[in-house]
Amino acid sequence: MKYTAPLVVRTYECDAYGHVNNAVYLNFLEYGRMEYLHQIDFDYKNLVADGYYLYITHIDIYYKASAFLDDELFVDVEPVKLGVIQGTFHQVVRKKDGTVCVEADVTWASVKDGKPAKIPEKYMVEGLYPDGDARKQKAAH
Repeated sequence: MKYTAPLVVRTYECDAYGHVNNAVYLNFLEYGRMEYLHQIDFDYKNLVADGYYLYITHIDIYYKASAFLDDELFVDVEPVKLGVIQGTFHQVVRKKDGTVCVEADVTWASVKDGKPAKIPEKYMVEGLYPDGDARKQKAAH
C-alpha cells in the first residue's frame, strides 16, 4: 500500500537561503509516516500504552531539489521491508508538479523496555506489510 500526505511549506520551515532547511525534511517524513499509520488503522497510542515504541534506527536520505515558502508538497509513504523487529518505509517528498525534493529509506525498530522487541500480533495490520509479502494475506485473515 502506498499513501500520500499533502502539506504546505510554512515560513518557519525555511532557512536564510529561502528554501526548506534540510533538517525540516525529517519532520516532513515523520509527518508522512504518522499519517500513513493513521490510514492503515495502526493503533500507535495503544502500542505505546502497552510499553512498545517505534524508534527510527537509520535514514538514507537524498536531497534532490529545493522547496520554498507556500509550495504544495506531497509525502509518499510505502512499506518496502518488514522483519520480525524492524521495517523500512520508502518515502518521497515531491512538489505538485512532480519534482522530487527528497527521497529516503527510513528504517524503524520496535523497542520495549529499552530492548528490541517483536510487535505483538494485534498491532500487525495489513498496511505494515510490503505489497507482495505473503505474510500480508495471513494478517488480513
